[in-house]
Amino acid sequence: MGITGRTYKDVIGLTGPSLPFVSFLGRLPTATIQFGSVLLVARTSGSLAAAGLTGGALAIGQVSCGPLVGRLADRRGQRTVVLACSLANAVAIAALVAGALAGLPTPLVALLAAAAGATVPLIGPLARARLVALARRSGAPESTVGAALSFESTLDEISFVLGPALVGLAAVLAHPAYALAAAALLVAVCGTGFALHPTARATRPDHPARTAARTRGRRPRIPRSVHPLRAALALQGAMFGACQAGITALTERLGQADQAGLVYAAMGVMSAVAGLSMAALPARIPLTARWRAATGAALVLSLPLLWTQSLGCLYVVVTVLGVAYAPHLITVFGLTERAVPPARLAEAMAFATSAIVGGQALAVAVTGRLAESYGPVAAFAAAGLAAALACAIALTARPASYSGPATAWALHARVPDEQPVTPT
Repeated sequence: MGITGRTYKDVIGLTGPSLPFVSFLGRLPTATIQFGSVLLVARTSGSLAAAGLTGGALAIGQVSCGPLVGRLADRRGQRTVVLACSLANAVAIAALVAGALAGLPTPLVALLAAAAGATVPLIGPLARARLVALARRSGAPESTVGAALSFESTLDEISFVLGPALVGLAAVLAHPAYALAAAALLVAVCGTGFALHPTARATRPDHPARTAARTRGRRPRIPRSVHPLRAALALQGAMFGACQAGITALTERLGQADQAGLVYAAMGVMSAVAGLSMAALPARIPLTARWRAATGAALVLSLPLLWTQSLGCLYVVVTVLGVAYAPHLITVFGLTERAVPPARLAEAMAFATSAIVGGQALAVAVTGRLAESYGPVAAFAAAGLAAALACAIALTARPASYSGPATAWALHARVPDEQPVTPT
């Protein structure tokens, strides 16, 4: 077994095989509802404007409430927060489907979509925080922590490729409502499974010192060095959103609009492969060097999009570009994990995810109009600009490691020694 295989085996050993399975299925609805809500409203109302408003409202709900969900998970523990959000999200998605099918006015449907976005249980970010807590608590080496972040980012990539594909398939074979109904059921069942998994003990805030500090209202502050990391993630989301708009516009111009989803999938698959390969990188290569390399690669690899005019060339260029996505995500999440107070890790991971979602949603809205007016090259130029700005941030930022109390991890990742978590 190679180094990468052994490292991922160590990651699975922290949780047992059931948690990755449940967390993957639990985060799949998040990747489904954004695209699914747009297709649903477009089908039921016949208005692309109403569909865009609905998708935007859902994104706004998730971006605005995501950090709050993470903060509550840090302060109250993941079990209670994820359980409540999973059930609320299932109800909100069902209400959105019912409202769209009933032909409610667009503002009401958008309000239901915002509720669906606001109640997303954020299983991806919280799974990252949980795995890091387990790794730190067990005294695992940095290679295992990095592999845990790589593993979680890969699961995210796969879910965000598979989710829209399943929605598109449901829309072609039957109706988008079926995909959203399945998402509601999945988040209720698998979100509950993630919440009740024994590893949730790794993030419960039941230590007397933490309880006393919380009672006094004292919480460690998020350092300013985290802000450039969040900006970089927002720009990566913007780059992806601009590429999405450009790909859609180009495939439509070529009379191959149905190929857009497959192009996204090709990019996502390559990104997932690159993410899994990150665990094989030598530990001597610092995270800041990896960050700069990833942003530089994204910038260079995005430039050929400006001259892409055929479907075959689009497949090649976009697939190669996927090499830069997951490494950038994994590296910035790793830098974030080291920069923030452990007691606010879930909040930081949730904020980082919200930055990506917000950047993508804004870019899709803006570059979609650019592509309509000036063609796909305008959207691809915006993607290149976002990559250039992200690269500039990586070259100039100096994210520092958190220098708080040495006991912070013991408080944050308190897995009782008398009840060890064993593989299931």
